[in-house]
Amino acid sequence: MSQHAVKRLYLMQVGSMPEYQIPIVCYLVQTGDGRNILIDSGLPEILPEGESEFENGRDVIEQLASIGLEPGDVDTVISTHYDGDHAGRHAAFTKAHYVVQRAHHSDAASNPRYAAIRPQWDQPMERMRLVDGDTALLPGLELLETSGHVPGHQSVLVRLPHTGAVLLTIDAVPFGEGFTRDTQDGGSDPDAAAIRASTNKLLDLVEREQVGLVIFGHDREQWEGLKQLPEYYE
Repeated sequence: MSQHAVKRLYLMQVGSMPEYQIPIVCYLVQTGDGRNILIDSGLPEILPEGESEFENGRDVIEQLASIGLEPGDVDTVISTHYDGDHAGRHAAFTKAHYVVQRAHHSDAASNPRYAAIRPQWDQPMERMRLVDGDTALLPGLELLETSGHVPGHQSVLVRLPHTGAVLLTIDAVPFGEGFTRDTQDGGSDPDAAAIRASTNKLLDLVEREQVGLVIFGHDREQWEGLKQLPEYYE
């Protein structure tokens, strides 16, 4: 196995949506040669005044510190998309390069949906890597373009030495009940076709690659049964 290959995957719950008891999560991948790759960064340190939808928990900085890591130890931040519960702490990682789909970054520039946390995701271009579609980032780590939830959303496939392939659907499939080829939409969602296409793409991948573990983006019931930092998958 290449020393650059993925060695460990940590899961972190960094907050919640209290009304629905939905976890807000992010992930850390470590490689054999000591690289630390963060996937999403969770909620902003200080939520906007009057914010009641989200609630901060033990944030990503504190969780990383518990395993001996500082923000400066993170080499790369994979940004699945710029929603506030996924990109809220990006700016803390001042030595990292950010990897995001070009289509998403371009859309975000003029989309008010992402304006509130723009200081987090709008980083100097010399620290940005804009990718186009599915991309093999390094041995055992692949980005999968899964638009629908938002344009240019990306999911992540992690190949671990013992666990095997792990698919992080992120918000392409936030809940396990939605991981089906059946149409879930009655025609009211303008993004339904794109969501369905991305869901089917991931279902095809799971079948083709015999993925043993699929982790959904906000599935509380599943999350409660998964290993969480300081435990890890390897």
